[in-house]
Amino acid sequence: MDYFTLLGMPNRFDIDKQQLASRYQEMQRQYHPDRFAGKSDKEQVQAISFASTINQAYQTLKNPLSRAEYMLSLQGIDIANEQQTMHDTAFLMEQLTLREELDDIEHSTDAENLLADFSARLEKMYTVRYDEMVKTLDSQTWDIAADNVRKLRFLAKLKEQVEHLEERLFDGF
Repeated sequence: MDYFTLLGMPNRFDIDKQQLASRYQEMQRQYHPDRFAGKSDKEQVQAISFASTINQAYQTLKNPLSRAEYMLSLQGIDIANEQQTMHDTAFLMEQLTLREELDDIEHSTDAENLLADFSARLEKMYTVRYDEMVKTLDSQTWDIAADNVRKLRFLAKLKEQVEHLEERLFDGF
């Protein structure tokens, strides 16, 4: 059973997050291992396993990138475990340039302003790519959606690096 079906959600990218959380909590209450304390060892193990599956389903579906990767995995495209390298050299060069720019910002005397500008540009890039991913998932153009997810993973890592740099630069203020 796929995670969407398990949690009673429609199998599409755009899901109601409140409904997802509500359904998760309901299922966790219903299948919590403590409710099976007086049952046989086999039933207890099954309850633990099912509760774990429910938790994994929820964690996967609540995160947009994980949800997209999961949707692709249902189509036989396993991005999470793939060893494939990115073939879009223009995108890769852009990523290298952005990482170099971020390194330069770290050592700049005007790091705060430069980082704010960089972060705003990065957020726009992420939003454009995210919107494109949603369109391609909705239209079920799986290969293009997979490419967008791969690129979003790069951008998400860069956003994390920006956050870490912000913490290092501005924690003392």
